[in-house]
Amino acid sequence: MALTLYVDTPRWRDHQRKVLGSFPGLVPVAKGNGYGFRNLRLAEEATRLGSDILAVGTAYEAAELKDHFGRDLLVLTPYRIGEDPVPLPHRVIRTVGTVEGVRGLVGGRVVIECMTSMRRHGVHPEDLVKLRAAVEDVRVEGFAVHLPMDRPDGIDPLAETARWVDQLRSAGLPLRTMFVSHLKAAEVEQLQSWYPEVRFRARIGTQLWLGDHEAIDCRGTVMEVHRLVKGERFGYRQNRVAGDGHLLIVAGGTAHGVGLEAPKNLSGLTPKAKNLARAGLATIGRNASPFSWNGAKLAFAEPPHMQVSMLWVPGEVTPPAVGDELKATLRHTTTLFDRIVDVPGAPQQF
Repeated sequence: MALTLYVDTPRWRDHQRKVLGSFPGLVPVAKGNGYGFRNLRLAEEATRLGSDILAVGTAYEAAELKDHFGRDLLVLTPYRIGEDPVPLPHRVIRTVGTVEGVRGLVGGRVVIECMTSMRRHGVHPEDLVKLRAAVEDVRVEGFAVHLPMDRPDGIDPLAETARWVDQLRSAGLPLRTMFVSHLKAAEVEQLQSWYPEVRFRARIGTQLWLGDHEAIDCRGTVMEVHRLVKGERFGYRQNRVAGDGHLLIVAGGTAHGVGLEAPKNLSGLTPKAKNLARAGLATIGRNASPFSWNGAKLAFAEPPHMQVSMLWVPGEVTPPAVGDELKATLRHTTTLFDRIVDVPGAPQQF
């Protein structure tokens, strides 16, 4: 009995090849929980794609994957002086976001992050004079810009990238490769036409691994089905049921990431209205779960447990049987599946 990620592997890999064709020089990203697939699986897929470099989130992830991906590894989290030392081979490239960080990696291979409108990591234009002297003691593999995904008025990631290229070149820095994130294929192509002497390489994770929604499907197995009548108690808190129905025990709980949500971006009236409606239902104990039965979302009977969730099926609905699987709509970057099953054909047939 498991929370399962089913993958139509031929279709999934066909999508990967299409993305690779749209972004020449693409750098696959494997970090965190591996977008639901786990990083080891993604390292194997990157090898299958023939990638010469794989981007990972942290130095610890690089240490875990160094024996499973035989070419260069790029650590995306910037190096900080005084961080815990992690033994890594020379083919691991460190991102740095400060002049001091560059100076702390004498003899190392580095990618230098430039500060963008993301306001996360990176050197500033006023740092470039000092940076020019510091790079003499490292091997610069390129520069990088991490750009915002949304583009409200006045935000132009393409123009922002071009400004950084111009500033780096004017400062006399060794710009041969620029790593970019969250640019469209046409924008990367446009940059390449403007600056043919610079190689632009897109770092891509979500679009590469999760871009074809029809190639992947999440399911939780029904472990128990209990018939309850109005007024009976259940669960950790021994609440009473408001009416007749069925209590389902389904694989998938907080240890898997079920019921744990990242804050949502609620720009626009429709998302705000939906969030308000969810809050209203929550006040009367009707929290929607990610699990569906016969095309309709089921409510949590109580907050999910560590390994399982308790769901409620109203009396007028025929419940599933033990062993049936419920479709689950889960955020892949926060979900740890019990198993990943490669299957042929479309997920809707499961």
